[in-house]
Amino acid sequence: MSTRRAMDGVFAINKQSGATSRAVLDQINRILSASSVSQESLKQLQNARQQTQGKRMRKWKTTKLKMGHGGTLDPLASGVLVIGVGSGTKTLGEYTNGSIKKYECVGLLGGSTTTGDSEGEILLKTEVKNVTRELLDKAKERMIGTLDQTPPIFSALKMDGKRLYEYAREGLPLPRQIKSREVTIHDIDIKNDTLSNKHDYIFLKSEITEGGKTLAEQLSNNPTLNDHEVPFSREWKSKHLEDKELPIPMSIIKDSKAYEDDSYRAPLLHFDASVSSGTYIRSLLSDIGRCVGSSAYMVKLVRWRQAEWELEKNVFEIDDFIKYGEEIWAPVLEKVLNSKSGDVNVREEMEAKIKAHPEAIKKFEHNKEGKKEEDNEETSSEPALKKQKK
Repeated sequence: MSTRRAMDGVFAINKQSGATSRAVLDQINRILSASSVSQESLKQLQNARQQTQGKRMRKWKTTKLKMGHGGTLDPLASGVLVIGVGSGTKTLGEYTNGSIKKYECVGLLGGSTTTGDSEGEILLKTEVKNVTRELLDKAKERMIGTLDQTPPIFSALKMDGKRLYEYAREGLPLPRQIKSREVTIHDIDIKNDTLSNKHDYIFLKSEITEGGKTLAEQLSNNPTLNDHEVPFSREWKSKHLEDKELPIPMSIIKDSKAYEDDSYRAPLLHFDASVSSGTYIRSLLSDIGRCVGSSAYMVKLVRWRQAEWELEKNVFEIDDFIKYGEEIWAPVLEKVLNSKSGDVNVREEMEAKIKAHPEAIKKFEHNKEGKKEEDNEETSSEPALKKQKK
């Protein structure tokens, strides 16, 4: 194996929900940097740094590979995380700025949150009884193409040093309109279980503010909540100048005790979407909900594809590096890094190497608390996940 090339290029890993992209990157970096196949790359990295930083660098041994990721996934999200190592870090901009991505999104109709997903606080509760599959299909048709997407008012973006959601919470008008961004929605596929109530997602409970009101009650009449129009694609608008069927005005519910019951299950909005870089999927979800007279927040997001990288094909699992020795994963990783088109079937290659090297399957034992333990350094993806949930 050529150790010089083994740790130089781009590959992808399936990030699990619950961990930050940075935590996953750091975990993979520790595993790869500790492997024997990385030692030549580390020496080269140290030599390069010594040439630029002089004698001071000689006192410190370089122990971590140069790595980065192309396109952050929120902790809630899972799926394709593109990773660059060595000179591969210089190409990551191609994935953050110009790639097509495919997502699977699951949302709940009838509510919006401070973050647009289930990690935030419930803000608005809206009627859902008039939402139909026919209306959702019409909303989808209006959004395929190029449109100007506006980040939600309750995003963490700042305006004049103040986060957008802080203006809304305080009932203050925004100093100016939120700047929209041009994105392209290539396709939306609404799934058959949309509008189903048969699922395990519990609708978020309302938080009580210091004034004794719920946040939803406090903000129900705030004019800044929905100050941007629901965006339709330019292609649609150019052909349907007189169409005024959608959007339908939202009907906000102020007294919504039924939504607070643990047994309540809001109707799903479940779809796949292929989009350009820079697209807010939570905004797309919210805009589809608003288009049909409701609201929606995200409970699940999976990035199935980014450029040439696709789950269950040429993407590694974290456990590929945790459960198996480098005799198994290193040849597969080298093959992926040396491939310029991402055409290596990682799953098939891993299965073949596992059969060829059964001695490299790590043995796990259970401690007194019933947790897995292994003598080597990284034994599970759980630490990265648990760290984020505390």
